[in-house]
Amino acid sequence: MSWIDKLKKRWNLKSGFQVIIVLIVFACTGFTVMFLKDPIVSLFTTDGEKSLWFTIAYYLLILPVYNVILLFYGFLFGQFAFFWEFEKKMWKRMSGKKT
Repeated sequence: MSWIDKLKKRWNLKSGFQVIIVLIVFACTGFTVMFLKDPIVSLFTTDGEKSLWFTIAYYLLILPVYNVILLFYGFLFGQFAFFWEFEKKMWKRMSGKKT
């Protein structure tokens, strides 16, 4: 069984192509967040110097921003339903609720 088949089974997807699209969405989201970090940091810091409080705030705020971007790319690539379920499952796990 290939790794694509394993992901297809784990994520309950219909085809290997859909697995590839989901992986592309994750990659696009990660790159977008990475490219947004420097301009955001430069807006709120002087000379790129980050305080401990800024770092803590950044990591707390990046999670919801990442999730919104993930849903946006999921919509663009036609996989919004998958990512919406993915988000709901993730938030349930983080809140400690049983699925």
